[in-house]
Amino acid sequence: MGLFGKLKAALSKTKDGLAKKLGGLFSKDKIGEDFYEELEDILISSDVSVKTAMEIVDEIRETAIKEKCRDKDYVIDLLKKELFETLDYAEPIEFTPPVAIMVVGVNGVGKTTTIGKLANKFIKEGKSVSIAAADTFRAAAVDQLSVWADRAKVRIIKSDEGADASAVVFDAVSSAKAKKTDVLIIDTAGRLHVKANLMEELKKMDRVLKREYPDAKIIKLIVLDATTGQNAYNQVETFNEAVGIDGIILTKLDGTAKGGFIISLSYELEVPVCFVGTGEKIDDIEDFDAKEFIEALF
Repeated sequence: MGLFGKLKAALSKTKDGLAKKLGGLFSKDKIGEDFYEELEDILISSDVSVKTAMEIVDEIRETAIKEKCRDKDYVIDLLKKELFETLDYAEPIEFTPPVAIMVVGVNGVGKTTTIGKLANKFIKEGKSVSIAAADTFRAAAVDQLSVWADRAKVRIIKSDEGADASAVVFDAVSSAKAKKTDVLIIDTAGRLHVKANLMEELKKMDRVLKREYPDAKIIKLIVLDATTGQNAYNQVETFNEAVGIDGIILTKLDGTAKGGFIISLSYELEVPVCFVGTGEKIDDIEDFDAKEFIEALF
């Protein structure tokens, strides 16, 4: 199954809800002000934010009135275009070696699995990869990451549970520089924004990275569970304030009917979606494609 097929399967719940509501809307066979208000409600019910939904519908209304068009297919095409442009608004990231990727996020979003998939993906692209096990806070975190490192056939730099996470980052950077590693992926402890000490630890790791690896492109990616919906805003904003978030990795798309939240989140925070998890296997991660994402919704 190709990326489009995987995305379509993952987004089936969101698609079914959106298609059913749009079908009901167009069955009324009248495109007027009530139509646009209901279209706005449909987008919001798919977890697109109120602000973004209003902007999208305003653009569609303005264009449709200007073109004097009331055709269903034309309006659907306008909707697709506006959704794509909104989702594609943030500047994309180039993962040009040497690159250090700090992976952050709250507990339970699938960070460890995602890191294993990312490592495997970069290896398949011909890049050398190492992983830093800087989640020294959670019991068994290093062991779990070691399993994924072994599956991806990459080196892992680790220490004992409870060790200083920044020291692990320092050792990993030293190793990456010595071996001229293309990609260094750093695991971090899952943390809630209310855990001030863990957020300070994250800031310290960021400082070590910047100080010790000035030649590398440093990228901070947040892993988001798609079933979180609009609550993901708080997560991104909090981590953004702490270390600055450059991009998003989406997981668990298949478990939600509200996948639309990512459209407004990426647009309003100007943070691009970089990768999307499409299953449980090590190969089930793909570069995010905004056009294919939108097509999979219809």
